[in-house]
Amino acid sequence: MLVTNLYQHEALSVNLLHIDSSILGDHSVSRKVSTAAVASLRAVNPGLTVTYRDLDARPAPHQSGALMAARGVDPQARTPDQARDVADADAILEEFLAADVVVIGVPMYNFGIPSTLKSWIDHLAVAGKTFRYSEAGVQGLAGGKRIILASSRGGYYGPDSAAASLQHQESYLRGFFGFIGVRDVEIVGAEGVNISPDHKRRALEAAVVAAGGLGAARQAALSTPHGI
Repeated sequence: MLVTNLYQHEALSVNLLHIDSSILGDHSVSRKVSTAAVASLRAVNPGLTVTYRDLDARPAPHQSGALMAARGVDPQARTPDQARDVADADAILEEFLAADVVVIGVPMYNFGIPSTLKSWIDHLAVAGKTFRYSEAGVQGLAGGKRIILASSRGGYYGPDSAAASLQHQESYLRGFFGFIGVRDVEIVGAEGVNISPDHKRRALEAAVVAAGGLGAARQAALSTPHGI
């Protein structure tokens, strides 16, 4: 994607990484919201370069003793399964590092994130790549990215709800991305989608509208002095 810097008059190349993790396919709320977010960003930046990864169709390899052992084997001596898993794990990290914007479709499953998304995250948490330890504590190395979470939840788990303490979806992701240095985390989502069909329709419509405004909103901020 080419974005004009209004103050330096330079064209900047921007990459977007689009992740979906719902198991519901075309029936997924989070997938519809993440798709709307990407479409909004593409609308204001026609040259957007998008990399898409569907974690349900193509799950990330789980961190395991077998994967750790495969990394210790000479690449030429790895079995086909070892070579595939190491290559896929490495590609996940490289895709993330190359991205300027990351849009993540994330439903809440059993108060947390899908296990496939957790496996994907495990390949991002690499000391020396996305964070490092120092005498002053942990230092995130992946700052400068924009993260957009396209969230969906069956019930109500907002900060003022009775079930707020059970919400380990958005809070976990904010915490993780903050740990690796990413502070620009936005959330658009639909809550209470399992309450009733009518509420699901209205919640989805509102979330899609909000996601559809992300591109124009950021463009407006960038055109304002000191906007980011």
